[in-house]
Amino acid sequence: MKTLLNTTLSAMAAMVISFNASASGAGVHLEAANTDITDQASLQRGARSFMNNCSGCHSIEFMRYNRIAKDLNISDADMANNLMFNAEKTGSLIFSSMPEDGAKEWFGTTPPDLSLTGRARGTDWIYTYLKGFYADETRPYGVNNHVLENASMPDILWKSKQDKSEKEFNQEVRDITNFLDYVSEPVKLIRVEIGFKVLGFLFILFILSYLLKQEYWKDVKYGKWRAKD
Repeated sequence: MKTLLNTTLSAMAAMVISFNASASGAGVHLEAANTDITDQASLQRGARSFMNNCSGCHSIEFMRYNRIAKDLNISDADMANNLMFNAEKTGSLIFSSMPEDGAKEWFGTTPPDLSLTGRARGTDWIYTYLKGFYADETRPYGVNNHVLENASMPDILWKSKQDKSEKEFNQEVRDITNFLDYVSEPVKLIRVEIGFKVLGFLFILFILSYLLKQEYWKDVKYGKWRAKD
């Protein structure tokens, strides 16, 4: 039984190490994304960039359009006119319009759903990956990636990289990364806010508890069973 337990734990540890190595882009220096999901303007820009550049191939099927509109303060009209390319109802889940058979023929595989990429890979990995494309004529689309070698994905941000300054391009990549971080855990917006409130409450409670403790210990120190110094 003990041997079986040790073997199981070793296997689990190996899986975790392997996953972490893969998730961090083993051997690749990851740039700091410095994202902030409380930056609503960044999330709005990221949503627009994602829908315009990424949603044709990648789905985020754990999210609905109306959830994004509500959380990011985007009007239904703006959502319907500028961000909804693959659905007609704001309550729809966000699926890619690319047919699976076509994806396998064009890319050799089906583009993955990105709903949980922010949690599985981390924001630094996404940020570095989107910036990591370089020219490689041996690849079908003429590009390769420093973070994920021989990736099937083309450089979808090449036009922005060409037309914008380095600072503006980095900001666009950071906005998309920020949006994917939000998508991977939308409740984080509420959880962080509640967390600060809870910490504030606990701080006040600590002060009151300390003052109450001081009051109680006056009786212990100067009670009838002990003379004053």
